[in-house]
Amino acid sequence: MTDVAPVIASHARRGISKGVMVYDHLRAAIIGLEMKPGTRIDKLELCDRLQVSRQPLAEAVARLADERLVVVEPQKGTFVARISLADVAEAAFLRRALEVATVAAIAPAMDEAMLKRLDRILSYQAAALRAADPDEFYALDVRFHMMLFDRLAMRRVIEAVESSRAQLERIRRILLPTPGRRQNTLREHRAIFAALAVRDADGAAAAMGAHLDQVMEELKRFAARQPDLFEP
Repeated sequence: MTDVAPVIASHARRGISKGVMVYDHLRAAIIGLEMKPGTRIDKLELCDRLQVSRQPLAEAVARLADERLVVVEPQKGTFVARISLADVAEAAFLRRALEVATVAAIAPAMDEAMLKRLDRILSYQAAALRAADPDEFYALDVRFHMMLFDRLAMRRVIEAVESSRAQLERIRRILLPTPGRRQNTLREHRAIFAALAVRDADGAAAAMGAHLDQVMEELKRFAARQPDLFEP
């Protein structure tokens, strides 16, 4: 797992509680697949490594359990939750509805400054693809989508998107390394951008819908190949 010293120092400087620090660290490790679905969480080892007592860890685990990212099994231990296809499908349904509606809403009023920012992200994504840097590609993927929501500027929409993020982010991290997914992601992002560039609301909505539908189809195929990562 990644070095936690910089994380601890950063949180301390910002006055963030140890419970939040542990939560942020564990959540990032689960979402980033450093902790695989089904992995047992060694609480004593974590307390020692993160230099915290059991109370902040308990607070973090409770929050992660609420997000269905961990499962607490009495007398057995705490485990990284296996991925529920039902939960993912529900989160994806919500995310698809919001993203398709968002690009349709913002397309007619797209300005050149926003188009330049989106185009720059796509250029960076292409560079990350050429450099075989999946972490950077993933970060730019998230940034591309969130920039669209930021352009919409509706706080409650963004809150709804955040509520679905936990179940979907692991899926995106799982699928991006699969053969062809990053190339397809970049191509699909460019199709969305092309429609936005000509202020085509229907075209942008169709391109976004096709992008998200393709991801779900690939997930179903992946789940058939790797059933151990998913709930039975």
